[in-house]
Amino acid sequence: MLLRKLLHTLLVGSLLTLPSFAQVPYGPIKPTAPGEILSNLKKLNVLGSVLYVAAHPDDENTLLLSYLAKERLVRTGYLSLTRGDGGQNLIGPEQGENIGIIRTQELLAARRVDGPDQFFSRAYDFGFSKQTSEAVRTWGQEKVLADVVWMIRKYQPDVIMTRFPPDARAGHGHHSASGFLAEEAFKISNDPTKFPEQLAFVKPWQAKRIMWNMFIPGAFLSNKKPEEAGNLIGIETGLYNPLLGKSYGEIAAESRSQHKSQGFGVAANRGAKVDYLLLKGGDPVQKDPMEGVDMTWKRVPNSAAVQSQVNQVIAGFKPDQPAASVQALVQLYGTISKLDTTNIYVKAKREEVETLIRQCLGLWFETNPADYAATPGETIKLTTNIVNRADSPVTLVRVQYSTGKDTTLNTPLKPNDVILFPTTVAISKTAKISQPYWLEKPIDKGLFQVDNQQLIGLPENPAALSASYTFEISGQRFTFTRPIVYKSTDPVDGEIYRPFIIQPDVMANLTERVFTFSDNNPKTADIVLRAGRANVSGTLKMAVPAGWQIEPASQPFELKNKGDEQRITFRLTPSDKAQNGKLQAVMATSTGTFTTGLRYVAYKHIPTQTLFPPAEAKLVKLDVKVTAKNIGYIVGAGDEVPAALQQMGCRVNILGPTELNGNLSGYDAIVVGVRAYNTNSAMARYQPKLMEYVKNGGNMIVQYVTPVNSFFRNESPLPQLGPYPFTVVNERVTEEDAPMTFINPNHPLLNYPNKITDADFSGWIQERGIYFARDWDKAYEPIFSSHDQNEAPKEGSLIYAKYGKGHFMYTGLVFFRELPAGVPGAYRLFANMISAGK
Repeated sequence: MLLRKLLHTLLVGSLLTLPSFAQVPYGPIKPTAPGEILSNLKKLNVLGSVLYVAAHPDDENTLLLSYLAKERLVRTGYLSLTRGDGGQNLIGPEQGENIGIIRTQELLAARRVDGPDQFFSRAYDFGFSKQTSEAVRTWGQEKVLADVVWMIRKYQPDVIMTRFPPDARAGHGHHSASGFLAEEAFKISNDPTKFPEQLAFVKPWQAKRIMWNMFIPGAFLSNKKPEEAGNLIGIETGLYNPLLGKSYGEIAAESRSQHKSQGFGVAANRGAKVDYLLLKGGDPVQKDPMEGVDMTWKRVPNSAAVQSQVNQVIAGFKPDQPAASVQALVQLYGTISKLDTTNIYVKAKREEVETLIRQCLGLWFETNPADYAATPGETIKLTTNIVNRADSPVTLVRVQYSTGKDTTLNTPLKPNDVILFPTTVAISKTAKISQPYWLEKPIDKGLFQVDNQQLIGLPENPAALSASYTFEISGQRFTFTRPIVYKSTDPVDGEIYRPFIIQPDVMANLTERVFTFSDNNPKTADIVLRAGRANVSGTLKMAVPAGWQIEPASQPFELKNKGDEQRITFRLTPSDKAQNGKLQAVMATSTGTFTTGLRYVAYKHIPTQTLFPPAEAKLVKLDVKVTAKNIGYIVGAGDEVPAALQQMGCRVNILGPTELNGNLSGYDAIVVGVRAYNTNSAMARYQPKLMEYVKNGGNMIVQYVTPVNSFFRNESPLPQLGPYPFTVVNERVTEEDAPMTFINPNHPLLNYPNKITDADFSGWIQERGIYFARDWDKAYEPIFSSHDQNEAPKEGSLIYAKYGKGHFMYTGLVFFRELPAGVPGAYRLFANMISAGK
């Protein structure tokens, strides 16, 4: 009877929108323990706010953030200027904006542990920078400054905290730039003449003060800055919270350990810990960063009755009967609702009360689609589950969907009685594809292009599809809006959630990111088409630059079922005048033209992310000779060098334990992937055999490793990496166009089988090299000298030694970036390295 009623009682309704600062996770409603509920009740009487500003995922001080959010109970946000796109990846091959996708989700996971909200600017992490000026110049100073001002005006913090100073003490140009931009934004965010276009959505705002959260005061205080004397305060953050059953050190460690792509799992600090803050601007401070901030309801006009009501709810809370507080919370909600609802704290506290009512009732609800993806115009099946787990009267009034469908119910919910009902909704034919909003347009130098002002700052896209659930509780109606999420069950991991997405009718993935040609002989290009819906057909054409021939000119495709794939092969032939460029797939169907690919970023510790990059690959015509043909490759932390070696005509065999325990003499070269010695402890065991391979005439190339730092990572000591000693240090050349001096122009690595010239170092991306060698044995020869502006020359980017009959090289040159980017000179130099002695 209920199902028949649900399917036939349909009304059209509008959805209530979430407050602008709310962040709703793509996952299930988590049960809330009584201790946490009581902590949340106490937060109702705290009306302070802090915005913490730094540069990257992992920069934030998770101990201080957890202390602020869970001990001081102030509304806390972390603004990371970048998404960490320029960092290295310890768990997979993703680079650039794709590793930024992973780190975005890792930061959101961290915030679910330690409590604050998470925000981002439009700045792109373009890699290590040594100067503030380079960072803000690459990003576009005014645009990123506008983003920081926007978040201050939107979040209205009483206190701003930075992780880094605006100078060289920050140790990284992005770090110092985050301090600089935060201090500049603090000065101008209350000025209506600055970025006035924002005032259509927000008002000018002045924080009371801005403070620098210092690392080690004795080491970071500057005797050249007299204004820093006497403005330093220390606060005890290493406290234990009995309501949560954890210390803030334990919460902080759990939070920081979410940064798995960086290998930042850490042990918990369970003892006392003092955090230091230095006043950088605003009102003076003596002992506490929130001094002079009215954090009571007195800051909201006409709210005198609220604080006493909150105190009564706290006093009457029964941990074994949380639902007994619902009636009082509903009355409190009514009192708050009579206040000025445009006030940010009134909005925030109303939402907190709504959440507390749900938590006290154990009210659980979600809507799941039959599939994780649909196309515009497609009809999908939904299943809604609702359960009230308290013996309190609750009526489910209706469920509304963002498609416009409205199901009116007026059904009383019995305790622990699960209501489950199906329905169908039609996706709008004009629905946007679910590409992350910051990747909808190409990156402009160091900045993501985002046209919609209200999207700036958000950690991820608003939900493609959402449901709003209206309940009547103690005579008051409450509406909760949550994303519709796909749920599956894994026999090992149990329930798994992933965002529901809108996808194109058809997508194309090229099997290679780069096609390189050293002559005019043809190569085949394979394209895999995937259907986003059932019964999609059309014609696939491949667009090529001038001087290339593609055969056939087009090919038909027909995909019967959603998710079906079809592989289509084309023949590519360059001419003598072939220009480097892109091979682009264009799919024409009866419903339109499609030019996107499909990429999943899937790891167990984050919800699976779906991207729709352009369906294209790079075409590179280069003059390269390779005399090595049989290559063994030891996989490191993830790179695409093996694919590049195959494009050069090499046979690549991945060397695992079986192969490394076998006969290595048949390999012309063995290449070790980036950070292999950091990620694979077995490398130390194989090192003697690898050195024996070199001594007997082999050729071994070790790409960069990172120095062991036991403070951040629980790593084993590195073995001696080569036949003779050398040290790896955090020296790098970050300017990708930095001149490269050939120390010995006659060295074989620069002459055979390809003549390396200055031209081979044009077009490099992001940087020249990282983690250079230093203090090497006299048996090694450095090949290049290079340096960033105003720095001393560095010679450790590539060192070479003969050992027995063979050759050994260590390189910090970033081939793992340059080869996938199709940089011709990187191919030519790497070809010489693997061909040494051949």
